[in-house]
Amino acid sequence: MGYNIVVRFDDMLAAWLPQQRWFGGKGRAVRDLAVVADTELVPGDPGMRHVIVTLSQGEVASSYQVLIGLRAQLPGWLEHARIGADGRLHAYDALHDPALTRQLLRSIAAQRSTGPLRFGRIPGAAIETGLDSLVLTGEQSNTSLVFGEETILKVFRRISPGPNPDLEVTAALARLGSPHVAEPLGWIETRMDGATTILAILSRYLRAAADGWSLAATSVRDLYASEAASAAEAGGDFAGEARRLGATTAQVHRDLAEAFGTEELPPEAVSGLAEQMYRRLDLALSAVPALGAHADMIGAAYARLAKLAGPVPVQRVHGDYHLGQVMRTQTGWVVLDFEGEPARPLAERRSRSSPLRDVAGMLRSFDYAARVQLHAHPERERLTEVARDWIHRNSSAFCDGYTEAGGAEPAGSGVLLRALQLDKAVYEVMYEARNRPSWLPIPLESLADL
Repeated sequence: MGYNIVVRFDDMLAAWLPQQRWFGGKGRAVRDLAVVADTELVPGDPGMRHVIVTLSQGEVASSYQVLIGLRAQLPGWLEHARIGADGRLHAYDALHDPALTRQLLRSIAAQRSTGPLRFGRIPGAAIETGLDSLVLTGEQSNTSLVFGEETILKVFRRISPGPNPDLEVTAALARLGSPHVAEPLGWIETRMDGATTILAILSRYLRAAADGWSLAATSVRDLYASEAASAAEAGGDFAGEARRLGATTAQVHRDLAEAFGTEELPPEAVSGLAEQMYRRLDLALSAVPALGAHADMIGAAYARLAKLAGPVPVQRVHGDYHLGQVMRTQTGWVVLDFEGEPARPLAERRSRSSPLRDVAGMLRSFDYAARVQLHAHPERERLTEVARDWIHRNSSAFCDGYTEAGGAEPAGSGVLLRALQLDKAVYEVMYEARNRPSWLPIPLESLADL
């Protein structure tokens, strides 16, 4: 049954978007929201429309995609996905409706085109199209749907024109035969500002896998519940996995270098890198005055980086590397989400950087894994030194594994690694201040230890 009704999404999306976990502009007013593309993918009831909106927040302009389901009657199991209502139609987030998402899978398998949308498939990829989807919880910036236990469709919420680093990198590493990526099977794209824009990527689903953050959190929880004085004495020691993860990271870096090449930053470019870090620090200091207690220490580390002699090797890297971006499968570690930090411009996310940037990100993630559970623990005072020991033990194991597998020895680049860790911590301070103010003490306390 079709509807000849013009549904206006502007007002309802202006109210709904800022409430979503994946919305990148929390804390800033939404102004000038406009629907710039509206494509009908499934007619009738339920129906599905693909909508792209642009909005401004101060001087920042962003584009988001929303797949909107339309029903005359919204069942209770979709109430949590409600966007709003217009006339006699209820609008909701269609990614939560298997009756509609199945059409996305079929379109990728058939390599269809619908209006400005194109559905592509990797040559030779086998895609089972008769599967129901389930939305994964816990993601910060995207939404992923698992179809059965076969495939996973990652839908990018905030979109930008140009090549997508995640599809670009995973396809290249899969061609090299890397066992450390989930190979892509297909994608959805459109064009924005004259450039191809990737909207979603379909990949092999990793069955019976556990993400690194959950595994590390279990280790920390076991340690804090025990009477052990050190991480090595606790039953859930994570150091072996940390070492294997370090080796996997080095192997992925080696494959990235082969696929995309390498170069060296001259001293003047290294100085420019330090200047970028200073600018990010200044912005963070304006937003979070409590960071001022650590400004001299951070600035001194950046000053040492600016004076670093000798070229710095750079290549394509992950760019947003942490325990939530890696999965432990039955055969080893697999790395996910190569799109880089969503808040950074596309050109920066695709540019070459020091592999130590990923090392620094993972070391910060070990620090977070220990401190998150310490944050409100009733025995916080007793466990503080135990937490520091867990961080040191696993950070050292990761670096050892990285070096043993052929990565540059992190200890040999202490000035660069320290500056990168501090830059990441400054980013964390800004993120927590905007998104989880109650967690702001976590990076601030970590800076005190650094």
